[in-house]
Order: sequence, then structure tokens, then C-alpha cells
Amino acid sequence: MTRRLEGKTAIVTGAGRGIGEGIALRFAREGANIVLAQRSLEEGQRVAAVIVSEGGNARVVVTDVSDANSVRAAVEATLEWYEHVDILCNNAGVGLRANLLETTDEQWDSVMDPNVRGVFLCMKYAIPSMLEQGRGSVINIASVASFVGFPRDAAYCASKGAVLMLTRQAAIDFSRLGVRINAICPGFIETPMLKVYCDAQPDPDATLAEVVAMHPIGRLGTPDDVAQAAVFFASDESCWVTGASLAVDGGLLCMP
Repeated sequence: MTRRLEGKTAIVTGAGRGIGEGIALRFAREGANIVLAQRSLEEGQRVAAVIVSEGGNARVVVTDVSDANSVRAAVEATLEWYEHVDILCNNAGVGLRANLLETTDEQWDSVMDPNVRGVFLCMKYAIPSMLEQGRGSVINIASVASFVGFPRDAAYCASKGAVLMLTRQAAIDFSRLGVRINAICPGFIETPMLKVYCDAQPDPDATLAEVVAMHPIGRLGTPDDVAQAAVFFASDESCWVTGASLAVDGGLLCMP
């Protein structure tokens, strides 16, 4: 590790597993103080323990990203612990396999609340402290579904399209003031969520093979594949990059 994030403080939402865990671990190994903001205290404590065992600094704050008071409290706790917020990674999110007609009103809200409202609230409450210090980096985890649709994936695709456009719009408003805002758009990543999806199909092995075949590079992504891109956006190496969307997708978007 090159310690590219030495002395910086990062809030990572949904950091207890999957992509969020990978990003939190990579940020810590690059020298950042980590605040794991998520719903599950137990999962957060597990990841924090790994970070501390490796000599890093990590705290956990139980957070519902769709609740304004919860998000505000998480940011306030971060400022109390570390005095500044340099990096915000909006990773928390959920999926739903249903087409538009199959999706209930409640299911729609259950996806849009964490996936879109959560990104909005976390930026709303974290960006002011970045503006005060004149610098900061926001990294929103969008998806290849920000660009293309997938069968029976209405609410998720809509939510990730919204995340991408909110990223671009916020970059216009705040980049001139020192806060850069970018998005990472992963393909299919080897996470517990993907395993649950495949196991729910009639032929899990065939489903997994179909998913892998969507990526010209020939394999699924890993959380660390996404985390390495996140380090670039979080570090000063990307100081002239804002409003960007980086596909970390094994070439999926190249496919017809």
C-alpha cells in the first residue's frame, strides 16, 4: 500500500459486507480513518475489528441512510471522533427482482429510500463540513444498471439511474468549491447478495455461468476491484476528475 489516504477520514455506508467491506478495508490500508455507517452493528464491528487488528482506525455508527436524523447523527459522530470528513462513500443499497407491474408501492419505496434518498441525505449532511475545509471527495456506488436495463429489475435500475444523475448534478454545484463528486458503476460482483440471487434460481450453477458470461473479461468482479477504483477517486490522484462515472464491470457494457 502507498498510504494514499494517510490522515483522511472516510465515511463508508453499508460497510459491513460485500463492496462496502472491501472499500472500508482498502481505505484503511491506505491510511484513512474509517467510520462504518450501517444498519447492522454486528457486521460493522466485525469489519472494524479487522481494520484495528491491522493497525488502522475504525469506528461503527448504526445508521439508517434513509432517515435524516440517523444520517445527521452519523456525520456529527464522525466530526466528534475525527474532527473532519474528507471522503464519503455512498455504498448502502438494496435490490429487488420484479418488473414494474409486479412491484408494489411499498417495494418501490423500499428500494428508492436507501438507494436514492440515502445518497441524497448522506451528501446533504456530509458536504457542508467538506465545504468548510475547502476540499472533499464523494464517491457514489451506482451500477451498470445506471446505463442499461435488466429484466425484472425496474426499481433497482431506476434507482441507480437516479444516483448517476444526482452525482453529475451535484458535481456542477460543488466542484468549484473544492468538493469532487464521482460515481463507480460496478458490474456483477462476487458478494453474498449475488449468491442469494443465484441460489434462488432453479439451476444456481447455470445462472452463475450466465452471469459470468456477461463479462468479456471472463470472471465476476470482486469487492476489491471496486475498492481500488474508489481509492483513486478518494485520493489526490483524481484531483481534476469530477462528475465522472467509471464502469468497473469486466467489460459488461461493451456487450450488445
